[in-house]
Amino acid sequence: MNIMDTRATSAMLYLDGVHVSFDGFHAINNLSLTIAPGEMRAIIGPNGAGKTTMMDIITGKTKPDEGDVLFDGRVDLTRLDETQIAELGIGRKFQKPTVFESQTVQDNLLLALNVDHSVRGTLFWRGSRAESERIDRVLETIRLQESRDRLAGALSHGQKQWLEIGMLLAQDPKLLLVDEPVAGMTDVETHQTAELLKEINKEKTVVVVEHDMTFVRELGVRVTCLHEGSVLAEGSLDQVSNNERVIEVYLGR
Repeated sequence: MNIMDTRATSAMLYLDGVHVSFDGFHAINNLSLTIAPGEMRAIIGPNGAGKTTMMDIITGKTKPDEGDVLFDGRVDLTRLDETQIAELGIGRKFQKPTVFESQTVQDNLLLALNVDHSVRGTLFWRGSRAESERIDRVLETIRLQESRDRLAGALSHGQKQWLEIGMLLAQDPKLLLVDEPVAGMTDVETHQTAELLKEINKEKTVVVVEHDMTFVRELGVRVTCLHEGSVLAEGSLDQVSNNERVIEVYLGR
């Protein structure tokens, strides 16, 4: 067994030599990245750096032209479709929250928990004690216990983002991919979101794509800066922010 395999087996997420072209444009160009189990990693970089395409590859929305994409040490994600990947335990939160506005907070979580059921079936479904306990735990984590019976449409922008994170947590993923969670949030909500993600990270591996450097600093995690589809720099936020190439292509603008 060569050393690459041993490295691959211990990682929660392992990308090596990944390439993707769209009509001759190299969106991802020899991208290699390793995320350890239980780690939280922040991904930064200018628009067009490949951050969204990287998320699309991990979730099966886009297939790489070449390269290895392994999950949980052994699963080749390039051979699976989006549904299979979600069922393995990879949850993705997109930038714009998509909650069911005309349902309560609690019913949104029930809908997420029972993705296979019809809406009608779910709303009249009473569920097992284990599942109602899970919903209670999720409500506590996302700080919406007091709002469980409110309509999701009545929540603030920040609370909708938390509810959507809660909808992912209800499915108990191993890896959470979160895309620009604090865009459009107030300073207070931004701070609370950092606390929330740190809490989630105690039990789950988390990858956060973000532009807000104050927020990234608050997360206090290892940072990867992408540029033109590959890794430009990696390390603490201070190390990455002081990298001359990063300043030139991203922070200096």
